[in-house]
Amino acid sequence: MTEGERSMTEPRIYFSEYFGISSQTLADYGAFDICIVSDLPMFIDPFLLFTSKKPEYQALHDQIVIYLQFLQQKSGAGLASGDIKNWYHFKEVKQNWLGFTLFGNDGHALGKKFAESLNQSLGDILKNVGNEQGIGTHLEKLALIGPRVGRDCVSDFTTNLIKHYLLRFTEKFAREYMSEEDCSHFAVPRAAFNYATESWETRTYFLPELRNDFVILTPTDMLTRDDTWISREDLLRRFKGLPAAIEDDQTRAQVNNYFARVFYKKQTVKDRNAAIDRVIKEFPELVDLYIGLKEQEGDEARAASKAKTDDTHKVLVAQVKRAVPDLQAKTDFYDKPWTSYEEALERVLCFKDYIENKDGYRLINRAGEGFSREAEVQLYFGLIWCYTEFDVNREPNNGRGPVDFKVSYGAGDKSLIEFKLASNPSLARNLERQVAIYEAANGTKKSVKVILCYTAEEQEKTKRVLRELEIDNDSSVVVIDARRDNKPSASKA
Repeated sequence: MTEGERSMTEPRIYFSEYFGISSQTLADYGAFDICIVSDLPMFIDPFLLFTSKKPEYQALHDQIVIYLQFLQQKSGAGLASGDIKNWYHFKEVKQNWLGFTLFGNDGHALGKKFAESLNQSLGDILKNVGNEQGIGTHLEKLALIGPRVGRDCVSDFTTNLIKHYLLRFTEKFAREYMSEEDCSHFAVPRAAFNYATESWETRTYFLPELRNDFVILTPTDMLTRDDTWISREDLLRRFKGLPAAIEDDQTRAQVNNYFARVFYKKQTVKDRNAAIDRVIKEFPELVDLYIGLKEQEGDEARAASKAKTDDTHKVLVAQVKRAVPDLQAKTDFYDKPWTSYEEALERVLCFKDYIENKDGYRLINRAGEGFSREAEVQLYFGLIWCYTEFDVNREPNNGRGPVDFKVSYGAGDKSLIEFKLASNPSLARNLERQVAIYEAANGTKKSVKVILCYTAEEQEKTKRVLRELEIDNDSSVVVIDARRDNKPSASKA
């Protein structure tokens, strides 16, 4: 099927739809059904490789350790800039369509800051990489050194180091289940590392072709939706109990004494976390202790990641597949006069229906795991924008701060969409002043304000604020009910 033929049919936003492959075929092969218009917030967790029962996954984890050992041997102040770029800098592997990019898959490279963090950590928190006694070696240690290296960085770095495996995984699927006209041979740079020449090699693979680029499939059992199992946020949450788990009473006393000197009761959360960072740097054995505890929970890690991934597929993939054709029928540009404001409002209302009536709330209001931040909500909202006739930009900054979305059709038809969490203590001020500033900066007086409520208390607060501002009947203000406690299942409704 040609690109032109595809554009004349219903929207095809997932790999299975675009290439005409059964979702069950993908599932049986073990591959996640990726979206090919916008990244999905899924991440490769290297701990799932370590704890896997599959020998090839364990080998991949060993492969990551070997590369870290190579970097450790090379690390130091004397490295040439070319070597640093070659060994420490990595581009995001955008062709797997996973991560935090909205309206596409062009993410951020693992550049200078990541390289500096990695090089520094090889001298302290990762200094014993590959040499721990009785404790596994984990790339995720890198995520424990500070707030700059999170799940997306760890996932991107892991993807780069196992890229050859993922390419072969995809190539095997393409040869067995796809037609030749949907695939091509691609020379992929930095596909595998050659330790003899100490350089990255370009290798050729037979892969699915999408808009003059290739696609990479990822095994579902490598993926997680939230933080990696070993993560900085989890370490910070569990830190209070770590010193008590130190067997040596002298070391335990030293840790507690040092923490007492750098921590005081009235610290902010930021100051407390900084104090924990100082303790960890002074006593890096705490990291190995934490990781040892996490290793004991390996079976739980696999089960939890599978449940989250299955839930994401069910809610995000299956529901959006049904929602988008309905939306397309409503917003068909050629059926009726349609302005950017009408387009923006209709997409927001479709998103509201998705969250409130089609289980979409489960993605952003996760039981026991907390509420999604604005950035995550906007990412999910971005999927509703596929195949629009309008130009949609996320957070264009026109001098007065970034707005969440600008929708336009030519220079004379522009509208804005601004997302707010009801929990925001500045909700009233932002509704009253901030959006007006954004409108002036973008040369428009049309905007849609979206307020997301996770609890009954937030709903009551929002009602009060809207009444006080006298905009409770304003159709441009859309309140989305993302509560879990007022949505019975279909079997109980």
